[in-house]
Amino acid sequence: MEFHRGRLFDHVHLRVKDLEVSKKFYQAIMDVLGVPMGSVGPGTFYADELFVTPADPGAPSGRGVHLAFQAKDRETVHRVYEAALKAGGKDNGAPGERKYHPGYYAAFFFDPDGNNIEAVYHGPGKRSADSVVIVA
Repeated sequence: MEFHRGRLFDHVHLRVKDLEVSKKFYQAIMDVLGVPMGSVGPGTFYADELFVTPADPGAPSGRGVHLAFQAKDRETVHRVYEAALKAGGKDNGAPGERKYHPGYYAAFFFDPDGNNIEAVYHGPGKRSADSVVIVA
């Protein structure tokens, strides 16, 4: 497995209410993106820089995190969106062109904890197809 492929972030750590539900959700997305998932022990999973563990009991969940996965093309944006919804995600903006810059094509959805997740394609020649971006 390859880590730290020249991206800005060392890792992103999400704390989730139900690890198995979240694992199924993120596995569906990673399968489309071609990113392998693993585990460093019971109660964790990871996919490259994304590290997920259970939340502390009583801790508030999600809704404050926006995580954007970069897709290699528009078709991959659609496939990630469809996989996310089939795996328990909730729609937050169907695939389509956005006004952020010319060629910005994205889909938005909530993960099982309410985090705002995005699949984005920036257009030909814009950033690498395997980057991960997080915006708080």
